[in-house]
Amino acid sequence: MSFDTSWKYVYFIGVGGIGMSALARWFCINGFAVAGYDRTPTTLTGALQKEGVRVSFEDRLSAIPAEFLADPSQTLVVYTPAIPADHQGLAYFRANGFTMQKRSQVLGWLTQALRTVGIAGTHGKTTTSSMVAHLLRQAGVNCTAFLGGITQNYGTNFLLNEPTDDPESIVCVVEADEFDRSFLTLHPAMAIVTSTDADHLDIYGEHETMLESFRAFVGQISPEGVLFMRKGLALADSTRAQVLEYGLREGDYHSDSIRIEKARFVFDIVYPTGIIKDISMKVPGYHNLENAVGATAVALQLGVTPEQVKEGLGTYSGVKRRFEFHLETDDQVLIDDYAHHPTEIEAFLGSVRALFPQRHITAIFQPHLFSRTRDFADGFAQSLSLADRLLLLDIYPAREQPLPGVTSAMLLNLVTLEDKRICSKDELVEKLRTLETDIVVTIGAGDIDQLVEPIKKTLLHPFTN
Repeated sequence: MSFDTSWKYVYFIGVGGIGMSALARWFCINGFAVAGYDRTPTTLTGALQKEGVRVSFEDRLSAIPAEFLADPSQTLVVYTPAIPADHQGLAYFRANGFTMQKRSQVLGWLTQALRTVGIAGTHGKTTTSSMVAHLLRQAGVNCTAFLGGITQNYGTNFLLNEPTDDPESIVCVVEADEFDRSFLTLHPAMAIVTSTDADHLDIYGEHETMLESFRAFVGQISPEGVLFMRKGLALADSTRAQVLEYGLREGDYHSDSIRIEKARFVFDIVYPTGIIKDISMKVPGYHNLENAVGATAVALQLGVTPEQVKEGLGTYSGVKRRFEFHLETDDQVLIDDYAHHPTEIEAFLGSVRALFPQRHITAIFQPHLFSRTRDFADGFAQSLSLADRLLLLDIYPAREQPLPGVTSAMLLNLVTLEDKRICSKDELVEKLRTLETDIVVTIGAGDIDQLVEPIKKTLLHPFTN
């Protein structure tokens, strides 16, 4: 597959991001010279380097390969909005006539020639998009996928399609991100919208403004296409595409006969012309059952058989940091999850409780963004109170500066648990040594995942260094 472009070089500013790294892999695999900058080395940047991407961690022009700077007409620069405006490389490229594109713009360009499925939503889009990609891949559908997380089945956030002279035969699965209105570069043939809860209010200002973006997104679905919308969302009037609803227990597509057998969720999926019985899925959680229903709706629409759906959901292993088990013994369980919004935390802790009734849950939570903590403080307090014990870390700032009065202590005061305390990252492991624990969960979208291995070692060997 080729695109009409004179670019030879592609430079990524923020190459280590989950979405940016997927694009970098696409360009690298398709014969472009690829390099990029990121702030710190990570597992993702290491993987990119092994695949031939030149990555630097210093913001200076001498760290950019000379050939990428030589001719502005031959170099495409892809950047993330999270990069500070005073970044030296960004400023140089802007001042010297290079073509500058956001990740979302490039993704929109790449997907124009393909039959695209866009999966959007404030929660669930990474899991749902990876489920769709897995169902298609397992059924032999030629697909490519740009995902917002590392799939456990494939160990990557990017799936490459088989070579073909007919791009229209390829299904392109894209996680459609509402952050910074990125998904408005896409014009999909089909789309799933999993949720439209308030989020990213630092970008949108208010919920209604965010909803306007979702309405615009579904308005860009092909009139001959289909919108699979979670039951209860108010988007049907904003699209010319066919609208079909799905949900956990209601909708054109829904689950039924839900039960837990041997720590697995087992259920049926009812669809307009039939039923898929006794699906056993190793990825837990009621929210993931609902995600599976949405993914099934798309897969069936694209010709995957009910038998292939059942097999595919049974072999789906999930996404890193989405209900990811790191330890599971008779007396110790450690689960890590990316949840960073009250609705996500409520769904996650509710599912942990369903899997392990009558067990004690210690939740370790790292709030993500000062603005999100401020905007949803009451919701965070309510959802975190579903645990039995809370260890609350400092707020992870990401792209933000501190806000007056917005602290973890402010949030802790709203939590109704009796067993709750502030804990720094540095003292967390030692604190855990002094506690009797049963189920331990780490929650958050910052760098809390770096604590998972030390926590695991402590739970297994509490009295050793």
